[in-house]
Amino acid sequence: MKKNIGSADKVIRIILAVTLAVLYFTGTVTGTTGIVLLAAGGILLATALINFCPIWAIFGINTCKINPKK
Repeated sequence: MKKNIGSADKVIRIILAVTLAVLYFTGTVTGTTGIVLLAAGGILLATALINFCPIWAIFGINTCKINPKK
């Protein structure tokens, strides 16, 4: 897996993941919607930590400037 997530993309994903987790754990978003958003936050966090997003790879998007698309 080649890295395809740049630093700005990574920061945005982490901020969104934390925001979704806070919304869920404070009870602002509950039920099925809360669980779905919490799962989405987990996916965002995981992709940020491994620096690879399968969706970006499918569409040929690469926000990482260190490892440009070839």
